[in-house]
Amino acid sequence: MFYVTYLVSELRRRLGRTVLTALGLGLGVALVVTVSALSTGLDRAQEEVLQPLTGVGTDMSVSRPIDFSGRPGAGGFPQLSEEERRQLRDEFGPGRLGLRDLGEPGTRFSRDTFVSAAQLSFPESEVTGIAGLSGVSSAAGGLTMNAIHVEGIVPERTEERGRFAPGAGPPGPPENIDVSSISVAGVDVRHPELGALTEGQVVDGGYFTGTGTSEAVVDESYASSTGLAAGDELTLGGKAFTVVGIAQTPLGGQSSDVYVPLDRLQALAGREGRVNTAYVRAESAGDVASVAAAIEETVDGASVTTAQDLADRVSGSVVDAQSLVSKLGTTLMIVGLLAAFLIASLLTLSSVTKRTRELGTLKAVGWSQGLVVRQVAGESVVQGLLGAAFGVVIGVAAAALVGALSPTLTASFAADAPQGPGPLGRGFFGQGAIVDAPSTSVALTAPVGVGLVGLAVVLALLGGLVSGAVGAFRAARLRPADALRHID
Repeated sequence: MFYVTYLVSELRRRLGRTVLTALGLGLGVALVVTVSALSTGLDRAQEEVLQPLTGVGTDMSVSRPIDFSGRPGAGGFPQLSEEERRQLRDEFGPGRLGLRDLGEPGTRFSRDTFVSAAQLSFPESEVTGIAGLSGVSSAAGGLTMNAIHVEGIVPERTEERGRFAPGAGPPGPPENIDVSSISVAGVDVRHPELGALTEGQVVDGGYFTGTGTSEAVVDESYASSTGLAAGDELTLGGKAFTVVGIAQTPLGGQSSDVYVPLDRLQALAGREGRVNTAYVRAESAGDVASVAAAIEETVDGASVTTAQDLADRVSGSVVDAQSLVSKLGTTLMIVGLLAAFLIASLLTLSSVTKRTRELGTLKAVGWSQGLVVRQVAGESVVQGLLGAAFGVVIGVAAAALVGALSPTLTASFAADAPQGPGPLGRGFFGQGAIVDAPSTSVALTAPVGVGLVGLAVVLALLGGLVSGAVGAFRAARLRPADALRHID
């Protein structure tokens, strides 16, 4: 009891030095709490942005993209076999535009056709083969097409207009002909959790019921621009579809204007039994790399895109801030703690030096060296506890301020620009070569958990022990005779 009473009285007698030491430790601890809370908040913000990339229903997607760097008119596409070149002509050639055999020149016409995206299709049976690979949990096929509606007055010499000029892409539309295009994705409704559209993406209405083939789900932005709502009807390829739901595509997800059952789109587009994307889910995150490698070996010309590939294409202030905190924040925490420990140690040494006569007198009246060391170390530990209290209060207040201000961070996804002479390239009916990068916003928070508070207490106690050890070492070397001769 005397030891505790004496310890408290000594701390109270040197209240200014006690508070200064505790405050020094507290500032270092508060810096750790604040930076750690910010780092946790940024991690959560980044997870909120990146989670949809792994939540679009697949761990990876498989396609067969075409390298359009060659010139078709000059013997390009050397990577394709003759059969694949024929398939390329079938899927991208002028016959797909529906501008032949329109009728007599000068009469009105209306045509609907489907043109493939800038990738080769492959048999649906290959999806079954992928599903059988080791490490694959499930696989589903998908088909993405452009539904093109062409109407107007039959021009003169349509055959010539339908031909490709050597080394050039498809020509623009003739006069008096209107062309409109929307992107359509075929979804395997047997896998509602896997594919270009999942149940979780539907924000209004519902998912495909599976009882009818004339159901459609439309993208939220497309619905907003056209005024479509659940229950309305739309026309694809001259066939009526009922809108059963509105979907929101997450950042990095594959966005189409309209989603319909896969078999229905295959029939409309004349692609029975074929898909141009396979959506694959691995059994675990650790299997993704090996599964991707196996798919590339199994499917000729396959390109596998994993969730990590998509995540690497996310940029913006949320990524920049995370990078800054991870690099600069760790350095600040280390420097802050070292400075706090150094300040506490110097103040403790100064205190021991000023108390030389007092500590020498205690030794002279019978205190053992261990008791003197315990006294100095005990005072430092109490100062460490006070520093922990100061640090937690200051750190929590700083984190609460960040939460109250709730600054907004942005994240954008670098989408690939379509290329090539096909409908997704610079053709008149597709999207242009410039693609706006989709973006999203997320509010920054700085959560402080129990674990972080516990870390703050441990660090402050560690600082107290370090400074106490330094002071105790100095006190242990005092000799009673030298101390009694010392004049404060």
